[in-house]
Amino acid sequence: MTGGFVGRTTELGRLERLLSRVQDGHRDLPGVAVLLRGRRRVGKSRLVEVFCERSGVPSVFFQASQGASPASQRADFAAAIAESRLPGRDLFAPEAVLSSWMALFRQLAAALPDDQGSIVVIDELPWLLESDPSLEGALQTAWDTLLSRKPVLFVLIGSDLAMMERLDDYERPFHQRGTVMVLPPLSPAEVGSMLALPAADAIDAFLVTGGLPLVCQEWTPGDTLDAFLCATLSEPTSALLVSGERSLAAEFPAHLQAQHVLAAIGNGERTWSGIRGKLSTGTDQMAASSLTNSLQLLEAKRVVAAETPLSTKPAEKDRRYRVADPYLRFYLAFLRSGLSLVERGRADLLIRQVKRSWTAWRGRAVEPVVREALLRLAPELGWPEVEAVGGWWNRQNNPEVDLVGADRAGVAGKILFVGSIKWHASTPFDLHDHHTLVRDMAMIPGVDPQTQPIAVSRTPAGDLPIRSFTADDLIAAWPG
Repeated sequence: MTGGFVGRTTELGRLERLLSRVQDGHRDLPGVAVLLRGRRRVGKSRLVEVFCERSGVPSVFFQASQGASPASQRADFAAAIAESRLPGRDLFAPEAVLSSWMALFRQLAAALPDDQGSIVVIDELPWLLESDPSLEGALQTAWDTLLSRKPVLFVLIGSDLAMMERLDDYERPFHQRGTVMVLPPLSPAEVGSMLALPAADAIDAFLVTGGLPLVCQEWTPGDTLDAFLCATLSEPTSALLVSGERSLAAEFPAHLQAQHVLAAIGNGERTWSGIRGKLSTGTDQMAASSLTNSLQLLEAKRVVAAETPLSTKPAEKDRRYRVADPYLRFYLAFLRSGLSLVERGRADLLIRQVKRSWTAWRGRAVEPVVREALLRLAPELGWPEVEAVGGWWNRQNNPEVDLVGADRAGVAGKILFVGSIKWHASTPFDLHDHHTLVRDMAMIPGVDPQTQPIAVSRTPAGDLPIRSFTADDLIAAWPG
């Protein structure tokens, strides 16, 4: 049943268009493959399940198991086909032994209809590839010689972002054979629509839930943030509490050091030396190579983002790190260490900790959200040249500027706007903040008289000689 499913209209529409291409009937090779990737618990499986149910065509949905042997995976895949609505499902008898992936795909192709569209889904493909690397080549051969000749939408889903990206790399067997889809978390606008919240509260809700559908479903529409936290943090098995632990265990099962590095970044350490100092004890210094390797792993898996000051001057030595996953930002800052309090029945202490640090944490956590919104809105705001929105700082962090809009990432050619974010509940951007911004922006390499100062505030900035944006302006960056 899909009656309670909300949002994802853009993604459902794209899948529907791909299925209509399969059903066109005029294409030489009617099959279409889709490589769908996204972070764990972002709703990939549910999206495709809903799509299959609504499509009305025969389909089979197979979910791989982590650590299972190739033979048992093939047996489970065959069982899923036998229980599906594919017209040739009877070819997969319970006692059949499929000795190779090619044997399974050959039989699958025979089970697919020739006179109508169908859907085949393999969920958590990276787990299959981990247990049997030969599958990647078999997948390419089966697609080229068998499956692409059928009117089938072949959906391959994966949560390991780096591995799913590599599948489409040049010289990899499946290169350019699939349409790439990336499923992001629910946007702030989608969160606001789902939870019946005004723009400023919707952005706050996004910062806490990370846009994870399972977490958002625990939020009663119209409830305040305080009401949500009191309700969900009193339950140790709530999605808000357990999603982070499960994601980290699945993402880094054998990389405890990477988890420690991630936790340090999630708790506010942003520099290489700061992270190393946090993870070193007394005279026992963390090895530089170990930290570098962990950071490279975290970046490759898209869990951590590395940033440099955005200006017309190179500044690689001033690199900073932040948690890229919007849900993990809140989880690592508060919930990972607070889970033991909930389990002891003292959720009130955790809630007190969140409230005590909320204003300072939110002020930092909202920065990437504001930057993405301005990047999306830049053309209609009069800055069509803007291709990157970041921040700027010097080695002493004095000053530290929240927003820099430039014509390119890395080393910019032109700075088009510079801005400050004041995300307080009741205090807007004021004249003092304006004077500070004008003073600080003069220090940024590349700023010239044409560079516009801007203000971003949770509430209207009032009558100031500066272009300003509020939460209502930012939320328009995403379709609701």
